[in-house]
Amino acid sequence: MANVSGHHHVLDVWGDLACFSRPEMKVERYSYPCPTPSAARGIFDAVYCKKPQFYWQVTRIEILSKPSLIALRRNETKEKINPAAVQKWISGKTPVEPIWADGDQSLTGSDQKGRTQRQTIALRQPHFRLFARIIPRPGHQPQQRAFDEQFRRRALQGKCFYQPSLGCREFVAFFRYVEVLENEPAPFAFSQNLGLMLYDTFDLRRENDQYAPPFITLFHANVVDGVLEVPPLESDEVLKPDPQERRAG
Repeated sequence: MANVSGHHHVLDVWGDLACFSRPEMKVERYSYPCPTPSAARGIFDAVYCKKPQFYWQVTRIEILSKPSLIALRRNETKEKINPAAVQKWISGKTPVEPIWADGDQSLTGSDQKGRTQRQTIALRQPHFRLFARIIPRPGHQPQQRAFDEQFRRRALQGKCFYQPSLGCREFVAFFRYVEVLENEPAPFAFSQNLGLMLYDTFDLRRENDQYAPPFITLFHANVVDGVLEVPPLESDEVLKPDPQERRAG
């Protein structure tokens, strides 16, 4: 295997910390040893994405360093800002009302602090190789080659629309575009059955997911010799919501 072919793009991704949370841990975050397909897709989206022309299909995730965990305690706010309120602040209709993480009663109107401590079991010094390809939506297939060339050019120059992250926004991801795999390091010899892993939270086939309802998909993830093969969204291996339940919702 030398040149990357078949419209596949490969990114070498690394950082200081990463956290791809297991959903069964609920409040306290505990990371998978590798990115979920949705987290990997987010990294490709950060470099280049044109909605609704196409979406990214992650096909393969390789672990290049031994998974090493570190325990962190972080202060997190208990509230989130209402987007409608932000629009009013921007237009000047209402004054800005920030979230006071450590404000007293005179600021918050309550004797409870606006923050809480959370435990995070994160990955230390993570390093991955991500494979994905562009899937044009109906009517945009003739632009496939242009999409591929634009992504390749941007990735080679280190450009991105926003800084990609490794699970949590504060865990910055650095990336490098890989054109030839021949001289790249082999995956780390790590095997583990990860059980059910989150595949994505949106139906990627929809042309506009901005107002789309949640579409939680799962798949049985099994890392073999440092490699996680990701099935396509249309595959029966990807567990999808029941259509009747979606219509009822």
